[in-house]
Amino acid sequence: MTDHLEQLGANLRTARKRRYPHDGLAAFALRIGVSRATLQKMEKGDLSVGIGKYYRAAELLRLTEPFTGLLRVQESLFDD
Repeated sequence: MTDHLEQLGANLRTARKRRYPHDGLAAFALRIGVSRATLQKMEKGDLSVGIGKYYRAAELLRLTEPFTGLLRVQESLFDD
């Protein structure tokens, strides 16, 4: 599980640097309404940060589409 969360954090960091190259941690944290320390936790994939904060970051980064697929059960030809 931690590998997936670490990847989520790494993806967030990469997207932040690409979309807002002139923002440091403090500036981007302000944009999403969290503290610098919380953003650092997010970029490490810390489980203590609520998904709403990740979603707010995704909104600013124009990456909300993947959230619609979270927890979606794939239909199968064998489902009744």
